[in-house]
Amino acid sequence: MSTITIEIRRARTDDAQNLAEAHDEAWRAAYRGLIPGMELERLINRRGPGWWETAIGRGSRISLIMFGDRVAGYANYGRNRAKSLPYAGEVYEIYLKPEFQGIGFGRRLFGHARRDLSTCGMASTVVWALSDNDLATGFYRSLGGRAVARSSETFGTRVLDKVAFAWPS
Repeated sequence: MSTITIEIRRARTDDAQNLAEAHDEAWRAAYRGLIPGMELERLINRRGPGWWETAIGRGSRISLIMFGDRVAGYANYGRNRAKSLPYAGEVYEIYLKPEFQGIGFGRRLFGHARRDLSTCGMASTVVWALSDNDLATGFYRSLGGRAVARSSETFGTRVLDKVAFAWPS
């Protein structure tokens, strides 16, 4: 009988290809029908392996959740970028490949990101999600996130509402 391990670890530059693939699969599943097709393709294509290699090389906090030797998903996080919100840390993005959604991997990865931020003095956390992305908003609510702000973002010709969820320290 073989055992498959699940681990969360910091991304390395040699993970760039696998990160690009995870990003591609997760974004297509999450945003098809929300973000206009051509704009979605443009956003996915600009996050190829080179982009990930550069981000990791610059020291971005990117953690992977591994299922055996496969990248199941990732989280990218750091200082809160919205200075108008009183939260120190921000989870910029957290995505799982579709086959790893709904089985607790996202919860584990999000918890890891929050703990990592907390060890760096950023215990309070915020994350933004598109308001119409029911899976994401439901996920953040299930983790105890409280809607604290609203904004919008333009994708090509379409303006989409987004909501910030927060966890105080």
